[in-house]
Amino acid sequence: MSEQSVPTTGVHVRPELLTVADTVARDKGINRDEVLEAMEQAIQRAGRSKYGQEHDIRAHIDRSSGEISLARYVEVVEEVENEHTQIKLKDASKKHPELALGEFIIDPLPPIDFGRIAAQTAKQVIVQKVREAERKRQFAEFKDRIGEVVNGIVKRIEFGNIIVDLGRAEALMRRDEIIPREHFNNGDRVRAYITDVREEQRGPQIFLSRTHPNFMAKLFAQEVPEIYDGIIEIKSVARDPGSRAKIAVISNDSSIDPVGPCIGMRGSRVQAVVGELQGEKIDIIPWSQDPAMFIVNALAPAEVSKVVLDEENNKIEVVVPDDQLSLAIGRRGQNVRLASQLSGWEIDILTEAEETERRQDESRLRSEMFIEALDVDDMIAQLLVTEGFTSIEEVAFVPLDDLAMIDGFDESVAEELSARAKAYLERRDEEMASKCKELGVGQDLIDAEGITVEMAVKLGEQGVKTLDDLADLAGDELREMLPLVKMNQEKADSIIMAARSHWFADEETGEETSEATE
Repeated sequence: MSEQSVPTTGVHVRPELLTVADTVARDKGINRDEVLEAMEQAIQRAGRSKYGQEHDIRAHIDRSSGEISLARYVEVVEEVENEHTQIKLKDASKKHPELALGEFIIDPLPPIDFGRIAAQTAKQVIVQKVREAERKRQFAEFKDRIGEVVNGIVKRIEFGNIIVDLGRAEALMRRDEIIPREHFNNGDRVRAYITDVREEQRGPQIFLSRTHPNFMAKLFAQEVPEIYDGIIEIKSVARDPGSRAKIAVISNDSSIDPVGPCIGMRGSRVQAVVGELQGEKIDIIPWSQDPAMFIVNALAPAEVSKVVLDEENNKIEVVVPDDQLSLAIGRRGQNVRLASQLSGWEIDILTEAEETERRQDESRLRSEMFIEALDVDDMIAQLLVTEGFTSIEEVAFVPLDDLAMIDGFDESVAEELSARAKAYLERRDEEMASKCKELGVGQDLIDAEGITVEMAVKLGEQGVKTLDDLADLAGDELREMLPLVKMNQEKADSIIMAARSHWFADEETGEETSEATE
């Protein structure tokens, strides 16, 4: 669409508008054109108030001279839908034969003498538009600064939440993001970590935290040049804000110890971080790729006698001397909880006496299982337990040579034990199959991926009798129903997803049938 040039009549020169626009733009940190556009909209609104809201009245401020032009626009159209803003081509051609469809008749209007109400309205429009432009500028400035540490001044405190003045924007630090027992007053300087920046209706919301683990990591990066330069890397951080923290570090240069530079000369570097965090005690721990070694380091200062990893369930069993138990656990479980957060492993701490007792109980239960299932005496059962056998399946399917190598066994004993184990498993499977039949458990559930006959019986006893019943469960529900089965969340979820696979296959088959019918 094209427009005729605006005639010079109806022009009002106000060079001071440019000065005001420059001042506002500089103070608010926004574009000068955005301020002038806001002024134009304010003048347009005042013009419509005077000449009628139904008219298309437009204002223009010359960017170099400050001249204000006000005019009414009427569009040339084929069919008129709004008689106030449109005119038919044949009617327009009588006075303006040069105009084509889509062009405008521009009628200059005399300059507006702003009354009190019009001036107030204009001011509100300008303030609103300037505020919107300022909000856009703030969001654009801070949206890419998530994860940075910033300095600000406490502006006010509302219900325990702190409003922080960052100079060019305000930020919010909620009560739960402040270190316990930490107190601020208006005007106090505060350093915090930007956790999130959201664009909301009332403007950009910048959220700060002093309890976030990454706040400590950033403070160390500021205090330790080796971390800033990438020579030393922070692998993980665990915090109990205001009380204690653990930080795991690794050196990318084998000649540099990762812990020493973080501590600094006479502890100067770590003390600078401790001072910022209100006396929070910090354990600096060398990170290790070996989870057992790393967890032993993480539990310091407690001494560890032995660790047993259960990688499938992401658990680790730590055995400590009896006199080290309270130190390993820490006050209110703090030490072991932080070590668990730092490593990502679930840690179970036992004393040497508890571990010995538990091993004896496990050994006794396994021995009783072998005596009952294989019809052997206590000595043979103890030998199997000592050699590390934990189930009847292992005895049934382990190579005969491995059984025959046990002290006191020969080939004939190995063959007999393997045969008895297989016979026991066959009897058990028959009993379980019969039990499944009594419970009404479907064959599709028994044949499901990851489900054994014993598991099918346990599920059937709890009302899960078909593959669809299994597919309707969540992974954690499956684990609750089978507490004696060693199964982590990932394994449980994979069984459920496998059970649901036939749903998707049915949908695809239905779609193919529908397409073929069409």
